[in-house]
Amino acid sequence: MKTILLQGNEACARGAIAAGCRFFAGYPITPSSEIVEAMARELPLVGGSFIQMEDEIGSIAACLGASLAGVKSLTATSGPGFSLKQENIGYAAMAEIPVVVVNVQRFGPSTGMPTAPAQGDFYQTRWGTHGDHPVVVLAPWSVEETYRLTIRAFNLSEVHRLPVILLMDEGVGHLRERVELPEEGELAVWERPKPKEPPDLFDPVAHAGEEVPPMPPLGAGYRLRVTGLVHGSDGFPSESPETVAKLLRRLCGKVEGKPELLQAEEEGTDDARVLVVAYGSTARGAAAAVREARERGLPVGLFRPVTVWPFPEARIGELAAQAGEILVPELSLGQLSREVERAAGRRVRSLTRVDGNHWSPGEILAAIEEAGGWS
Repeated sequence: MKTILLQGNEACARGAIAAGCRFFAGYPITPSSEIVEAMARELPLVGGSFIQMEDEIGSIAACLGASLAGVKSLTATSGPGFSLKQENIGYAAMAEIPVVVVNVQRFGPSTGMPTAPAQGDFYQTRWGTHGDHPVVVLAPWSVEETYRLTIRAFNLSEVHRLPVILLMDEGVGHLRERVELPEEGELAVWERPKPKEPPDLFDPVAHAGEEVPPMPPLGAGYRLRVTGLVHGSDGFPSESPETVAKLLRRLCGKVEGKPELLQAEEEGTDDARVLVVAYGSTARGAAAAVREARERGLPVGLFRPVTVWPFPEARIGELAAQAGEILVPELSLGQLSREVERAAGRRVRSLTRVDGNHWSPGEILAAIEEAGGWS
């Protein structure tokens, strides 16, 4: 282990390189610009390539091209830039192109307040692009977890051949903490499935029954068809109802019903009469409030989803059955709380904040005391 003082955005860049990322295309935008700066500085030192594109659309398009050529690729953005990437996120899902997209959330809509913390992109990460599509979204709450989740994002993207989004926020991106980084090779790094056959024997139809078919790199002699149209296992576009349904169900099936994708942290949930659900930087204040409440002998618990999509609805349903009240603090007008209500099957206390400031532990603790009737 190596102890270092590091910023969240810098940890993201380091994690990407440790995961084997060797291509970055992006455009500076607050509050994610330090990721761009770090990748521009560090990628050439490990034989990688960095390019600043003319806009966010070109950035993710370049990443998809590099990924098709067999190179692990990353792009990072915030707010308006994330909106511009949505069409190509859908293309990556349909064409099964691994790519990691970092969104360091900022206050919006539109230009909003570029340096203010917010969590208003929760639903956009899942439903921003059109159509039913697979996606995995991971949300760190610390600098060290940002490093580790960036590596996990690449691992999941590669082995499942889909876009994975690292959903940070300004609070985490600009936070500086002393962290312990694992030595090179200490964390597992996964690779995408590749054909075992030589190019002259490779037949994509032979892999039609596989959930994640092998991905030959462009330029290696394999015949590869890439399209955003619905297509059969041979890569050719198709409008056959059977082919259409089979493809879409297979793509979404790479994520749906896969408990191994879910990560979460719990504290004090075994006996919780009041349950707090929060993610990202808001969960830091919530954790401090829950610990203070428990020191006072109050039965309060914290559930922090690390994987926010697919949403951990089964576990939240279990916890909701035993908790009297559920509090959901967030930096939006109630996006996470709506999803918690759906999973819990009942109303929750939504603590919304959209003034450009973080929730403090004291504010969350006051809400806990009121909810439990202890105030």
